[in-house]
Formats: sequence, structure tokens, C-alpha cells
Amino acid sequence: MSPAGERPGPARWRRRLRDLQGAALPAALVLGGILLALNLISFGFGEAPVSTLRRAFEGTWGTPYGVGQVLFKATPLLFTGLSFSIALRAGLFNIGAEGQVTMASLAGAVVAAELPARTPWLVAVPASIACAVATGAAVALVPAVLRARLGAHEIISGIMMNRIADVLAPWLLASVFSRAAMRTADAIPAARLPRLERLVPALHGSAVSVAFLLAVALAFAAHRALSRSRAGREARFVGQGAEVARAEGIDVPRRRLEAMLAAGAVAGAAMTATTLGYKGYYEVGLGAGAGYAGIPVALLGRGTPLGLVLAAVLFGTLNQAGLAINARVPKEAMDVLEALAIVLVASATARGGRSGEAPP
Repeated sequence: MSPAGERPGPARWRRRLRDLQGAALPAALVLGGILLALNLISFGFGEAPVSTLRRAFEGTWGTPYGVGQVLFKATPLLFTGLSFSIALRAGLFNIGAEGQVTMASLAGAVVAAELPARTPWLVAVPASIACAVATGAAVALVPAVLRARLGAHEIISGIMMNRIADVLAPWLLASVFSRAAMRTADAIPAARLPRLERLVPALHGSAVSVAFLLAVALAFAAHRALSRSRAGREARFVGQGAEVARAEGIDVPRRRLEAMLAAGAVAGAAMTATTLGYKGYYEVGLGAGAGYAGIPVALLGRGTPLGLVLAAVLFGTLNQAGLAINARVPKEAMDVLEALAIVLVASATARGGRSGEAPP
């Protein structure tokens, strides 16, 4: 609600301008730091920095195939970044997104493989995704209940759930589903998501699927729901100050529980990019790391849908660029750049917090 005496229109534009200014510093720090570090790494391995940069660009944004691969790698990061951002709205850290993605991918892949062969796609795709998001929410339920009812910190319980998922997924594949190859059966054709190359032929050969469009639409829809709904506004009040929110009559445990369950469901939807849109089955390790990688995406995106999309694309670019320059510079160098980006984002966010900016 706008403050008394303040017109909604100008206030909204001023808020958007502040958000833009708040996002400019982290973005500039990250881009500048990444370019500087890549130059230093190239020089350290005896390669000309300009040549390395040119090869990295040609392997990412220089060709339609590279663009498709960047968007493919950005898709699960956008889902998990949105997941972390939703939890952060209520003052929670969904560090358990890694385990939620793992278990949701397994559950969704099993459903996609076990459906009758003649199941229409209008049923097969929603059924697989619904099972995945429900599983993601179920995995998030444990840290959500422990935090909402017992006050246990969600970071500790989330890390433990990640460890449990790491052990549980291989055990289920080997012992329950009798899959010695540590992968599920292939999904029926109707359950697989089409590649974007059907809409944009220039992307032929890349693994990007309609899951990217789904992730972008979900980011904007979630932002609108969180901004316009009573539950979303109350969750933000809780995130800004639980005690004040409780004094205003807001059911803090309920809003925290809802936020964590929604975060788990969104993280579970990341399987649409890897399982339904790429492999067509789940295997141990598929999508690993996306849960943790969503944290810097959410911090850099600063809670806005456009910011989340751009941040996910940035980290997708780094991931794909690592493959493009692997012959000259070890792919692991990109892990260093991603870690550097996280440090820069954290530093810029802390600086913003000290200067009185609103949290994302």
C-alpha cells in the first residue's frame, strides 16, 4: 500500500528506479570482476586473453547453437534461483534446493516412464511435472515444519536433506526400481518437452527446450503473485521483521511454511529442463549443482523477474564458455569465476544493506 498522501504512480516509478540502481552495482562488479579474472587466468595459462575472450564469445553468443546451449544451462538455474528468491522473501534460506531437485527429478522421471505408452501429452506432461513439484515441496516440508514449529534453522535441516537425497536417490534406483545402470527407464515420448529448435530452427542441435519459456513465465507469474496477493505481501513483511509482523497479527509460522513449500515446488520444476527436456530419463548426478548455483542467481537478480532471468543467463554463459575454452584453459577455471561472482554479489549486497537498501 502506498504511504498516505503519496500517489501510487510516481511512487511505483521511484521504487523501480531504486531497484534498478540497487541492481546496477552488483551487476557492474560481477561483469567487471569476471572479465578481469578471465584475462588473468588466460595469461596464467600462457594464452592470449583477447583470443580466449573471442573463443568464449564464439562458443556462447557468437552462434545460434551457443545461444541455445546458454539458455539450456540457464534454465535449471532460473528455477532454483526463483526458488531461493521466494524463500528469501519470507526471510528463509532454501539451501535444500539441491536435494529437492534430485528427488523431484527422480519422481518425475519415474512417472514419465511408467505412464501407458498411449497417454496423450496433455496428460503426460502435466502429470510428470505435478509429481515433480509435489516431491520438491515434500522434501522442503521437513525443514519448513522444523523452522515454523520448532524454530530449527532451515540451513542446517536443508543441508541434512541434501545429504539424505544424495544417498536416497541411488538407493531407490538400485533397490526399489532395480535399475543397475543407476538411471530410470526412458520417458514415454508424450511426456518429453519439445526442443525450442521446433520454433526457432536456428537453434538446431542445442538442448534448450520449452522449459526455458516455462521458467521465464513462472518467474514473472510468481513475482506478480507475491506482489499482489495478501499472502505474498505478508510473507515480505515476515522477511523484513518477524516480530513486527507478528505484532501486526500476521501468522508468521504459516507464511514461512507456505514460502518454503512454494520454494520447494519451484525447485522441483527444474527437472523439466534436464529430465523432460534433455535426457528423457533421470540418472544419478543429472542436474547436480543447480540447487546451490541458484543462490547467487537469486542474490544477483535481487528479487525481480527480469533480474533473475539475466542472472541465470549470465551463469549459463559462464558454464557454456567453460566448455568453449576447455582446450586452452581448464573448464574448472569457470568454477573459479562463478565463485568470484558469488563473492562479488555478496559484497555488493552487504554494501547495499549497510547503505539502507531494502532486501531483495
